[in-house]
Amino acid sequence: MSVQDDLAAVKRRLQDLEHTVEELERRVGTERGASPTPATGRAESMVTIPDAPYDAGMWTDVDDEGLGARDHHAP
Repeated sequence: MSVQDDLAAVKRRLQDLEHTVEELERRVGTERGASPTPATGRAESMVTIPDAPYDAGMWTDVDDEGLGARDHHAP
């Protein structure tokens, strides 16, 4: 096989894979009771995260995960 034949075969397989993944997404969405995702590839459940800073009170009494408590030394 030539390089062009190899590239054409890879392209066909990628297209087959894309089609299979889209079909699987439709099936999973249908089984879960959700509507199928649109062909644009965007999920309908996308959430926009605002650029505004979070309320500092939300972080009161929170320890840094993996670093230990603020008033204690790490092991």
